Amino acid sequence: MTRQPPLVVLGDTLLDQDIDGTASRLAPDAPAPVVDVRSDRSRPGGAGLAAWLAADTGHEVVLVTGLGESPAADRVRAALGPRVHLVELPYSGSLPVKTRVMADGRPLVRVDRGHGTPGAPGGQVRAVLREARAVLVADYGRGTAGAARELLAEAARRVPLVWDPHPRGDIPVAGARLATPNAAEARTLTAAASPGATAAEGGDALRDHGRRGARLAEAWGCAAVTVTLGERGAILARPGEDNPMYVPAPLTAHGDPCGAGDRFAATAARALADGALPEEAVQRAVTDAARFVADGGAAAPRLWEPAEPPHPAGPPAPPAADAHALAARVRARGGTVVATGGCFDLLHAGHVGLLQNARRVGDCLIVCVNSDASVRRLKGPGRPLTPVADRVSVLAGLGCVDAVAVFDEDTPERLLRTLRPDVWVKGGDYTLDELPEAAVVREWQGQALVLPYLDGRSTTELARRAALAPTARPGRA
Repeated sequence: MTRQPPLVVLGDTLLDQDIDGTASRLAPDAPAPVVDVRSDRSRPGGAGLAAWLAADTGHEVVLVTGLGESPAADRVRAALGPRVHLVELPYSGSLPVKTRVMADGRPLVRVDRGHGTPGAPGGQVRAVLREARAVLVADYGRGTAGAARELLAEAARRVPLVWDPHPRGDIPVAGARLATPNAAEARTLTAAASPGATAAEGGDALRDHGRRGARLAEAWGCAAVTVTLGERGAILARPGEDNPMYVPAPLTAHGDPCGAGDRFAATAARALADGALPEEAVQRAVTDAARFVADGGAAAPRLWEPAEPPHPAGPPAPPAADAHALAARVRARGGTVVATGGCFDLLHAGHVGLLQNARRVGDCLIVCVNSDASVRRLKGPGRPLTPVADRVSVLAGLGCVDAVAVFDEDTPERLLRTLRPDVWVKGGDYTLDELPEAAVVREWQGQALVLPYLDGRSTTELARRAALAPTARPGRA
C-alpha cells in the first residue's frame, strides 16, 4: 500500500500546565485566594497541541518546531511520543511554559516563564515541507513561522496551507488556502493591515466579522479567511466578498475553551488535505471545535490517553457531545442525568413531545439509539428506513437533546450501566413493570419514569401510509 504524504504542522511549541484546586479562603497577608491544589498536569501547547490533535485519527503528522534543551522540552518530547514525528529547529533559550492556576476549574491567574529563539530551518525541514500533502502554521508569535517564511511561501504554491495567526506573529504568506484568526485577533490584525479602516473599529455583528475577514484575505493574499466566533461558530470570507458564509455551531458547548482554536485549525487543515473545499473544511472544523470544548478542551485527561484501536463493526460515534463525558460533568456539579432510548426510525411528533418532556425532568438528556443491526432484529427486514448516522444527526439537531449514544444490542442495558443515568424515561405505551431497564437503573438508585405519549403516532403507521400514497408523476411536486 502506498504511503500517504504527511500533514506538516509548523510553529511555536509551548508547555502548558494546569494547577487546579479549591479556593475557600484568603491569604492572611494579602487579599489573595489560597488554592489548595488537587491536581497538577502538563501537556504540549501551541503547535505541539495542534499536531497532537491533527494526529487523532491516525493521520501521519510531522511537527516542525524548536524545543531546545530544558526540562520543559523533555516533557513535551515524552508527551508527543510516537504519535507525532518531530523535526526540530535549532533553538536557543528555554522553552516557554504557560501555567494556569485554577479554582474548581475556573482560571485565577496565568504565569508565563521562559523564552527562546528558533534558528533557521535546514535541509530536513525543506524536504519535509516538499513532501507534505498540507501544511498547518500554528503561529504563537515566537518566531518559528518567520524563520521558515520562504519555505512556507513555496509550500503554499503546491499544497493547501492553513495559517493560524497571532497578533505578535507574522502575517500569512500569499497563497495560503485559509487563515483562522479569532474575533479579537481579527480586530487587531485588521487595524494593523488597514489603519483607519472602519471594519476594525467596534462592531460584533456577523457582517462586521465578515468585512474584517474579507479585508484580511485581500491584504494577505489568502484564498479565504475564517473568523472564529467561539460558541457562535465561524464566518468564512474571501477577498472583496460582501456576502460571507456563516457557519453556526451545532451545539452550545459550556466547557474549557483552551485549545479550541488549535482544534479548529487542525480539523480544517486535515479536511483540506483530504480534498475538501474551504466551505466544507470550515463546517467540519466548527463541529469538531464545539465537541472539543463540550468534552473538556485541551485539559481533558482522556485527550492524552492512548487511543484505542478502532472497532471495524461497531456503531458510529454520534455527532454530538460525548455522552459519557457529559454525564460525568453533570453529575460532578450535582445535576440530574436523564436518558431515554429507542429506534427513532422516522422522527415524528410523538417522539419530539417525549424528548421535550424528558429534558424537563433533569439537567441533560442523553438519547440511546438502536444501531441498524439492532433495529433489523427488532423490526424485521426492511428496517430501519433511515440509517443510524442520519437518525443520530437528526436527534442531535434537536434543542432538547444534549448527547446521543448508539448501542448494538436489543436493549440498552449494557450502555445504561456505563452511563448510569439518574432517570430513565420511556413513552406512555409501557408500564413500569414492563420496562426491562427499570431494574437496571435501580442498581445505582436510579429511577424509571413513563411519560405521556401522543396517541396515533408511530413509525410503522407512517411507513404504511407512505407506501399506500399515490406516486407523483415526474415533474409534479
